[in-house]
Amino acid sequence: MSAAVSEGEQVKLLIKTVDFAAKKHAAQRRKDAEKTPYINHPVGVANILANEGGVSDVTVLQAALLHDTVEDTDTSYEELVAYFGETVANIVMEETDDKTLPKAERKQKQVERIEKMSREAKMVKLADKLYNLRDLNRATPEGWSEERVGEYFKWAKSVTGQIQGVNQALELELNKVYDARNV
Repeated sequence: MSAAVSEGEQVKLLIKTVDFAAKKHAAQRRKDAEKTPYINHPVGVANILANEGGVSDVTVLQAALLHDTVEDTDTSYEELVAYFGETVANIVMEETDDKTLPKAERKQKQVERIEKMSREAKMVKLADKLYNLRDLNRATPEGWSEERVGEYFKWAKSVTGQIQGVNQALELELNKVYDARNV
């Protein structure tokens, strides 16, 4: 985010982004027994970045709020560019899985492409995985066995373990979560 953008304008951009994400995810729920509103996830990812990772770059926080919109809603890349600019849209696209591929292939592609991602996208990825892992510890999704949860933890570590020196605070928190699970 350019230093030329005032703090007030940055706040407006963040509120606009939260509003957009909330509208796009309005009908979605997480897979836990409580059917938690899905919007809690991207807001939680942005919160982890800001309050645990010390990230104050509005562009990164916007990307965190929007990181699942293209993948999980009717949002297009062009729509993100129109509303939030190319930089934010490009970070979101780095986070976006191709839902036309089988799940196993999508997961493998995350492992393969993580090293090529921008620093900004890597930070969002770290916070996203940290949120998901904490959420799995809080409430297992309906239909998930303990074995499946364990497999998710191992896969998440194979993704995030390739990211070093991007955000030490988030990397440390992830390691604590992995250590608690002996992953």
